[in-house]
Amino acid sequence: MEYVLQAQDLTMRYHNTLALDNLTLRLPKGRIIGLLGPNGSGKTTFIKLAAGLLTPASGTLTICDEKVGTATKAVVSYLPDRPYFNKQMRIREQLDFFQDFYADFDRERAEEMLRALNIDPNMKFRTLSKGNQEKVQLVLVMSRRAKLYLLDEPIGGVDPAARDYILNTIISNYDPDATVLISTHLIADVERVLDEFIFLYQGRLIRGGNADEVREETGKSLDELFREVFKCLPSC
Repeated sequence: MEYVLQAQDLTMRYHNTLALDNLTLRLPKGRIIGLLGPNGSGKTTFIKLAAGLLTPASGTLTICDEKVGTATKAVVSYLPDRPYFNKQMRIREQLDFFQDFYADFDRERAEEMLRALNIDPNMKFRTLSKGNQEKVQLVLVMSRRAKLYLLDEPIGGVDPAARDYILNTIISNYDPDATVLISTHLIADVERVLDEFIFLYQGRLIRGGNADEVREETGKSLDELFREVFKCLPSC
């Protein structure tokens, strides 16, 4: 099996707080993977490390066999857990920015998705609802032809109907050879699209594997399994 990301003994601290504790994991190519855990489990820290926004205290992290850095940023498309665009910009200006900055940006695909959402690219970002702001960000991120998509809480701030659209957008707009990592606590909403899952707790991998296989083995949904595993742990 080929892997798009490999982490070995990855450790990250914020002052005296241990965010990741010798974390070792691998993300296979061509899969949609859920990074699942309670608040404070290290999900966002791991995603920021993979995006090249943080540097680990120790351990190694490679993407497409390259150490995380300038080279890997060209193949990683990152959606943070909160809006980051200049809210005074018009959506078409954001499209211009992505087109200029990312060689793999597919503007035609982005414009097609915006039309499907009935979002006018001449609108300013600040005039959109919170849900539509998140949709625009997702459209831009998923319109890159990346090798690894890092999506931090992509459905956390939108209504249930919009969640279905966002998940369908993720499924239908990534290269089958690429990998999508979705960090979320809304497991019941997202599990239908997952091929693999990772349960993270206090910066450690406590369970992971193939989503269909674990459902067959346990007779439980991922959401039920998550509740069962984490109810026995402190601070959950």
